[in-house]
Amino acid sequence: MSFFKRKRAIEAKTDDELRAMRRAGLVVADTLQLARTSAVDGITTGELDALAERAIRDAGAIPSFLGYHGFAGSLCISVNDEVVHGVPGERVLRDGDLVSVDCGAIVDGWHGDAAVTFVVGGREQARADDLALMDDTETSLWDGIAALKVGHRLYDVGDAVEGSIDTALERRIAEGTVQAYGILEDYVGHGIGRQMHMDPQVPNYAVIATGPMLPSGATLAIEPMVTLGTIETRTLDDDWTVVTTDGSRAAHWEHTVAVTDAGLWVLTAHDGGAEQLSARGVAVAALSD
Repeated sequence: MSFFKRKRAIEAKTDDELRAMRRAGLVVADTLQLARTSAVDGITTGELDALAERAIRDAGAIPSFLGYHGFAGSLCISVNDEVVHGVPGERVLRDGDLVSVDCGAIVDGWHGDAAVTFVVGGREQARADDLALMDDTETSLWDGIAALKVGHRLYDVGDAVEGSIDTALERRIAEGTVQAYGILEDYVGHGIGRQMHMDPQVPNYAVIATGPMLPSGATLAIEPMVTLGTIETRTLDDDWTVVTTDGSRAAHWEHTVAVTDAGLWVLTAHDGGAEQLSARGVAVAALSD
């Protein structure tokens, strides 16, 4: 893709602006937690979306997605072979469904954006390959985040994500759980701040280019999307929902991250990323209120 050949400067945020984005990020974190616990057998995606919108507004925030280029929901809810941008509606969730929920919220003009993948009914209801896909995609997200460092190049993220997925796939093939993983190339991460989608775009896979250098105060949404098969997708007639062309299931994980001289602050994680980042030897740089 040609846009990865051009190096763009990354907008840096002040400490006060990062604190404002953290407030939006916590609304997103709370809403995703609510969606996860509310996604029980028999609920519709539309009902889940209504719960999320109410929670976002009750927190004094505005849903980022609702009305965005005409999108009809406050959440993107993608089920099984749906990768991203699933439109909430009459679809009924059932135990064993693999569900990715993407949420955005605006507080005082600042955006937070994150996504989680889970199985309706809990892990005991899941297929073994779904669990592997879900867990390995989440691991690749944190490995990608851990690659962010002031003065380093942005596209180190894609190297780390792809390396993480490749390593996981070798292990899954050996144990007989998974035969293939595909990292989507048509949908990538992005800058974020006073707009939900800003430059630069962040590939989730290795590219030849190195990308722009990361300044202190950079804020980025890192979001690997991985399938159990092809990387080829098509968009349904609703003009939003993206599905795999081979019907393979997909997982999507995302966090909004601040990169500072002192370390990383995962703005959409309740603990700021402390558990996952400390396990990778990365400093957490949470600012006090």
